[in-house]
Amino acid sequence: MFFSILEMLLLAGLAGTMGWFLGGALGACLGALLALLIHGTMLQWKLDRLEQWLSTPVLRQDPPWQGVWREIAERVQRLLRQQQRLAAVHQKQLQDFLQAIQASPNGVILLDEEARIEWCNDTAAVHLGLDVQRDRLQHIVHLVRDPVFARYFAQDNHASEVVIEGRASSALSLQKLSVQLHAYGEGRSLLLTRDITAVAQADAMRRDFVANVSHEIRTPLTVLSGFVETLRSLPLDAQETKHYLQLMSAQADRMQSLVSDLLMLSQLEGSQLPSTQDKVSLAALMLQVTTEAQAFSDWLACKGEGPVHQLEFAPVPDVYLLGARSELLSAFSNLVSNAIRYTPLGGRIQIHWSSTAEGLAFAVHDTGPGIAAEHLPRLAERFYRVDRSRSRETGGTGLGLAITKHVMQRHGGELRIESVLGQGSTFKLCFPRSRVVLDAN
Repeated sequence: MFFSILEMLLLAGLAGTMGWFLGGALGACLGALLALLIHGTMLQWKLDRLEQWLSTPVLRQDPPWQGVWREIAERVQRLLRQQQRLAAVHQKQLQDFLQAIQASPNGVILLDEEARIEWCNDTAAVHLGLDVQRDRLQHIVHLVRDPVFARYFAQDNHASEVVIEGRASSALSLQKLSVQLHAYGEGRSLLLTRDITAVAQADAMRRDFVANVSHEIRTPLTVLSGFVETLRSLPLDAQETKHYLQLMSAQADRMQSLVSDLLMLSQLEGSQLPSTQDKVSLAALMLQVTTEAQAFSDWLACKGEGPVHQLEFAPVPDVYLLGARSELLSAFSNLVSNAIRYTPLGGRIQIHWSSTAEGLAFAVHDTGPGIAAEHLPRLAERFYRVDRSRSRETGGTGLGLAITKHVMQRHGGELRIESVLGQGSTFKLCFPRSRVVLDAN
């Protein structure tokens, strides 16, 4: 700017001097005015050229200018490059931040001052059934049409969360979402969603477990208490006393079995996985299972005054299983005893082994009443019974299949159940090849 003013004064002085020699004082004034006019016109032309250069989408890197105008252009270009680099850094940080939110297992929704969706990650879209592109700038309450959420959103205090049903809910699977609103910025809101289905199911299972254990223990305790009161208050002969004591012993045995199974489940859930160094002889294991199964069938036949079951044990492969002997024995015995327990006296029960693509399979097939399809997914749940009265008559605790399932999971295997109502059931234990060896060395 200083050089431009100096240039203007020099031109005006030069033109005024020339005008003085040509026309005196009047000539000097006219010459100076003419010089100022020409200088102003040139300055305006250069300013227009600079404006046009600045208005182009991409600035020309080497403008054909000289002097102060070239310096101005170069400074503008340097400032522009600095701003572009800074904008690129901020853009990269923003993308990294959005990618981090996108990878979050929780849903995140950004709402503007009018509660319209500005942005949301894919998790929130799945949780609430949103379309990321289509639903942008739509009011959140218009999209999440849940009365519980609408009431929560309308209240002033959002210090606590609210639980609603997710869009993935169905008749067979109910999804539970925890939703909470947080204020930030100037009137904006952050809506967080979290899938708590597993937590809700675990809480429900815990409540059911406590209720079932209480119920299972309360029943024999009530019977025992009644028998004790009878023995204390009534004069009984030796035969009656013996009968009551036998009934009390049966209830005590039932509670003992229940406690033992509960301790077994607790041990399975809290202990380390079975070692792959311990080799268990399958032949010796199945010999014990066979002996116990025959004794159990004889006891039921004597109790029910009917024929014993037709137990068919196929030859046992000469192999060893890697794992915990006590756990494996429990799994095999539970399947065989369940088949005996639920198959009518004189029924046929087949126990056999087979090689599969995964490894080795142990199968127990019975000719019992079968199980309806709707019960199959829940059979391995704790205390779940298809016929509660039948299992109690034969001493079942409702924990056998739950224990078997845990044992198989700990040994890398799987419990599979197949059944047709009225045609019998097949229970399989499938072991991976990594748990089967040919010799004990």
